[in-house]
This record gives sequence, C-alpha cells and structure tokens, in this order.
Amino acid sequence: MNRLVKVSSKQDIFPQYRNTPIALLLEYHNLSREIIKHENAQLIIGMCIDNRKHLHIPENFAYIIRAGGANMRNSEFNISYAISVGNVRHLALIGHNNCGMVNLTERKEIFTKGLVEIAGWGENMAQTHFEDFVARFEIVNELSFVLNETRRLRQLYPKIQIAPLMYLIENNKLYLIEEN
Repeated sequence: MNRLVKVSSKQDIFPQYRNTPIALLLEYHNLSREIIKHENAQLIIGMCIDNRKHLHIPENFAYIIRAGGANMRNSEFNISYAISVGNVRHLALIGHNNCGMVNLTERKEIFTKGLVEIAGWGENMAQTHFEDFVARFEIVNELSFVLNETRRLRQLYPKIQIAPLMYLIENNKLYLIEEN
C-alpha cells in the first residue's frame, strides 16, 4: 500500500484530477467540502458492496455502482448508460483494504453453509454456485485489482477520465493511487 497518496488538502490531489468531479469527490469526502446541490450526476463511482464504506457526497452527484471487490466486469452496460444518457465523463474506481473478495476460495465453506442455512439452498447447489463464480470474483490483491480494472476500463472507454482510488477502512478516507 506504499503507492497510496493521502489527500489532506486540495494540493494533494493529482494535477490531472484537479477541477474535475474526481477532485470534488475527494474534497467532499476527505476535506469536508461544503455540500452543494447538484442537478445532474457529475461522476460514476464504482465501488465494493462492503457495508463498512460510506461516502460523504451530495445527492445527485454520482451514479454509484456497487459490486464485490469493485469488479465492474458485469456492470459495463450500467457504466455505458451513465456515460451516454447521463452525459458523465469521469469515473472513480474505489477499492478498499480488507476486502472479502481477497482469498475468496478460503471462504467456500462459510459461503456454502450460509446459503444452505440462511437461504435454504441444497448443499450441492450452494457448492456448485460457489465453484461456478469464484474465479470471476476472487481477487488476489486489492490494489493490483483496482489498477488492472482501471486499465481495462480505460481501454473500453478511452475518452472517459478514470481514477483508481483506495478507501481505507480504519480511517474512512479515500487515497489516490500512484500508477507508475
């Protein structure tokens, strides 16, 4: 995580993001910028489903897409909608530390047991479900995954500015990621 850049002032925001909705996100969340009313979404935010994360942003500021590990592989149509119909030109991809999608294979027993006991699934169905999807959703490292997913999305949407960010659970702050 030594590639993370703390945002404690506007000057900490990378030059390419200054005066963009990405900077506004960082200012709202980290710097307690005064919340103003937005008539239209300015930004797409892709982030994990994890319930420990909450962003301090105004209503109508962003389209927010939540998926395990901030994996946007099944959300391209939603992103395309926000771009084409919502006229949004910026995307913040937010990973976080201590993500449950890391080493997901190790949670197979808990996962299948939960589906059996809580959802009423049969054990074979629960195990098959896990095995069918684990390879698509498991990530090895949060930081590497966010950077790889950012590169993939940039190829898909070359005119959209995409910023990889990390959310640290222990202090509830967003961090920029040095990409080089």
